[in-house]
Amino acid sequence: MEDYIVRATAANATVRAFAATTRELVETARMVHHTSPVATAALGRLLTAGSMMGSMLKNETDLLTLKIDGDGPIGGLLVTADGKGDVKGYAVCPDVMLPPSPAGKLDVGGAVGHGTLRVIKDLGLKEPYTGQTSLQSGEIAEDLTWYFASSEQVPSTVGLGVLMNRDNTVRRAGGFLIQLMPFAEQEVIEKLEENIKAICSVTSMLDEGDTPEQILERLLAGLQPEMTDRLPTRYHCGCSRQRVEKAIISIGRKEIADMIREEKPITVNCHFCEKEYVFSMEELSEILTQCGSHEAVSG
Repeated sequence: MEDYIVRATAANATVRAFAATTRELVETARMVHHTSPVATAALGRLLTAGSMMGSMLKNETDLLTLKIDGDGPIGGLLVTADGKGDVKGYAVCPDVMLPPSPAGKLDVGGAVGHGTLRVIKDLGLKEPYTGQTSLQSGEIAEDLTWYFASSEQVPSTVGLGVLMNRDNTVRRAGGFLIQLMPFAEQEVIEKLEENIKAICSVTSMLDEGDTPEQILERLLAGLQPEMTDRLPTRYHCGCSRQRVEKAIISIGRKEIADMIREEKPITVNCHFCEKEYVFSMEELSEILTQCGSHEAVSG
C-alpha cells in the first residue's frame, strides 16, 4: 500500500478527520538515519503526525515544524512538513537503545522523557505562529492531543503507531487525527468516544488490511462520514548544493575569507537526508565573490 493521507468530515462538518498510512516514509527515514527500533518508532510517529498536520495547511508552500525537546536519551526530535504531503525529520540520538516498556512495547516515552513540544507554522506572514506545551507522556500521540486542546483550543484525539518486523525494518506505520469543530453536539461527542474505545491500535488495523478510509469509517461510524480528499505523502528532503551555497553566503564575507585562509575544504551535512556537500578552496573563492556582488546589490 502506498503512503497517503485521507481527509474527511462528519456530523454535518462539525467533525474533521485525517488518517494516514506511512510505512514507506518511515522506512525511508529509518534507512537514511540508521535509527534503532525505539528511535524509528519515535521519529515515525512524529513524521506521521507531521504529514497529517501538514495536510491541514492552506497553501502548499506553508511549512509546519514539530520540535520535541526532552530529557530522555533520544535527545530530541525535529520534523518539518509542507502542504504537499512532503515530510522530513531526524532524531538527535538515532541509535538510542532501551529495554521494552512494562507493557512489552518499544519504550518511546522513556526515550523522549520530559520536556516540551513546539509547533511552528510558517504561513508566509511576517512572523510564524508558535505554540508550546509540556510533554504529557513522551508517547507523542498523547502529547499532540494535549497540544491541540491547550494551545489551539481544539478538542482532538490523535492516534499514532509504528510496528516493526523482527529484522527491525518497518512493518506498518500510520495514524489518525480527529477534531471537533465548534457547535459539535453532545451526542456526536459521545458517539465519537464510543467509536474510539471500540477500535484497536492503528498498526493493528493496518496489519489486518484496513486502509485509511476504513479506519476513518470505524472512527466515524454513525456520524455520516464523507471522504473529501486523498493526498500522497512521502519522506522528501529538498536540500541542494545551491541552497547550501546560499547558506554559506549568509554567514558573511569575513567568515568565508577565514575558511579560505585556513586552506581546508569545508563539508556541510544535511541533518534531514545525511547528504554531504564538500566545497573546495576554489569554490569558496567563487562564493566569496558572489557574496561581494550580493552585498553590492543589497547596498
